[in-house]
Amino acid sequence: MRRLAAPLGALGGVAAAFAYVGAVDPNEPGHYPVCPLLRFTGLYCPGCGGLRSAHAFVHGELGTAFGANALAVVGYGVFALVMALWLIRAVRGVPMRVTIAPAWWWVIGAVLALFTLVRNLPFGSALAP
Repeated sequence: MRRLAAPLGALGGVAAAFAYVGAVDPNEPGHYPVCPLLRFTGLYCPGCGGLRSAHAFVHGELGTAFGANALAVVGYGVFALVMALWLIRAVRGVPMRVTIAPAWWWVIGAVLALFTLVRNLPFGSALAP
């Protein structure tokens, strides 16, 4: 049971955060701070729409969640896979190590930059929140 404490604690923290965002609607003004990049430049960052996406995801509105921030929805799936792997390894008593090669960090950065660029251009307006 002791080896399950870390993954279950992390899962509990994320579940609590999603429960809060599910209960407190980010579509209502005044509940959450505005993205500073959006406020000062008018540009959407890769995270813009993430809270609205999480709120819709919690309520089972996957199309709305994807429309608010497609990258965030992909992130939810990646998180679910990593959590499942972590729990399985914890039950088996195998330590969890996540090592990402430097090349993959460049790929992740490039995807984030491309997503940001496209969602701020007229032809990528479907990716804007």
